[in-house]
Amino acid sequence: MTTTTLILLLFIGLLAGVLSGLIGIGGGIIMIPLLLLLGLSQHQAQGTSLAVLAVPVTALAAFNYYKEGYVDWKYAALIAVFFVIGGYIGSKFALQIDEKVLKKIFGFVLLLVAGKLIFEK
Repeated sequence: MTTTTLILLLFIGLLAGVLSGLIGIGGGIIMIPLLLLLGLSQHQAQGTSLAVLAVPVTALAAFNYYKEGYVDWKYAALIAVFFVIGGYIGSKFALQIDEKVLKKIFGFVLLLVAGKLIFEK
């Protein structure tokens, strides 16, 4: 790993962390596109992003929200259980999809989210 790559990876982690804590985004919207720019394949970028999230990387950010009364633990627990199940099922499907098709699906989802955020009243 070169020094440039190391610096870029540190930047990606910091940016994803700051944006995750600030506006609740990080993995799919920040890390994956930047990992693609570093030359990883779509599958590698998705797998790497998921590996980052495999440990409680957002625990301190969530704790700050909790201290201010902004965490619904019942909702979070239910979503987390089904997130694990959905993540397993989704990864099985993703690994069977051609990388070019997967990239297009990823881009389309980003456009849908962006359109919703930009044009909602």
